[in-house]
Amino acid sequence: MLDVKAWAEYVVEWAAKDRYGFLATVILALPPLFLSSAVLSRKLAKMIEAREKEQSKKQKRQENIAKAKRLRKD
Repeated sequence: MLDVKAWAEYVVEWAAKDRYGFLATVILALPPLFLSSAVLSRKLAKMIEAREKEQSKKQKRQENIAKAKRLRKD
């Protein structure tokens, strides 16, 4: 099992002993994470936009059906 406390102590010790190496590692590790976050955010925004567009079409269709039924009754 993963011992989080021991791992955290190791990271803190590593940061204290070799702060420039630690910072370089962190700086090199973050850009891919930011990039993947941006890609996933864009994908989610497109999915939400498509769902809203589809719901708008369905709502307009329902309104047109209701309008047509009202005109038939008259």
